[in-house]
Amino acid sequence: MRKALEDDIQFRILRILEQRPEISQRELAAEVGIALGKVNFLLNALMAKGLVKFRNFHNAQNKLAYAYVLTPVGLRAKADLTAGFLSRKMVEYEMLKAEIEDLKRETSLANDGAAGRS
Repeated sequence: MRKALEDDIQFRILRILEQRPEISQRELAAEVGIALGKVNFLLNALMAKGLVKFRNFHNAQNKLAYAYVLTPVGLRAKADLTAGFLSRKMVEYEMLKAEIEDLKRETSLANDGAAGRS
């Protein structure tokens, strides 16, 4: 379960970076819902694995700003993480759908029973 959670966080980070390479670590932390220090740690780990590289964001007013760019290896890793994420979410969806149907049946039975006692 912990591995799935770590994979989901890594997937979300790679997905956001692909869409918005100029995002700050602070913004990324808020969007993913994790601590800023963890984002910094994860970005360093992604760079060490060769999935992400950073470079100066030339169009930025602040010349210290960076753009995080997915490498070809990072794009492949993101595709793999996407497949795993989608698979887990489909299982969650099916479980949730079954639970909703069970609750509807319970509610219907409870309402039928209450109507019969009136």
